[in-house]
Amino acid sequence: MESSLVIHTIPPVFDAHSRILILGTMPSPKSRETAFYYAHPQNRFWKVLAFVFDIQIGNGKEEKTEFLLSHKIALWDVIKSCEILGADDSSIKNPQPNDLRIITGTASISHIFTTGTAAGNLYSRYCAEQTGIQATVLPSTSSANAKWSMEQLAERYAVIREALHINNIMKEKNNALNK
Repeated sequence: MESSLVIHTIPPVFDAHSRILILGTMPSPKSRETAFYYAHPQNRFWKVLAFVFDIQIGNGKEEKTEFLLSHKIALWDVIKSCEILGADDSSIKNPQPNDLRIITGTASISHIFTTGTAAGNLYSRYCAEQTGIQATVLPSTSSANAKWSMEQLAERYAVIREALHINNIMKEKNNALNK
């Protein structure tokens, strides 16, 4: 099987209230097919976030988008286009990065997390200078990363909830100072 040029067509999920940005590499074939993130039934991304936030997340795009926005989470990918073999991040060639200023120019993003080492490396190489924010690399939720159990993933992804909590404390302090 040969790699093929893939162009990212799924819009980012964010609004002006987003404070956390989670970045993957490039949508999988299943995600491109459904036009939404982490759509492969074996990917544990949505299950991990549901566990971390102790909430039920519906299966539809609307429910997932509502969850993200209500928790001030933006979601996108590092890459706008690349040559890739299926969903194999290690096969990525000729990556072209997304312009993350689309999000950072609208929302006050304080923390960036990547879902896997490949996304972290690509972010560091192509986007970190643009945003001025160092990313925290989290383990991939792909079923190909079977060495990580659900419990281990949830434990590592809890830093997202903690970052949001820190944002809320800072907002309260700023509000108190401005009174």
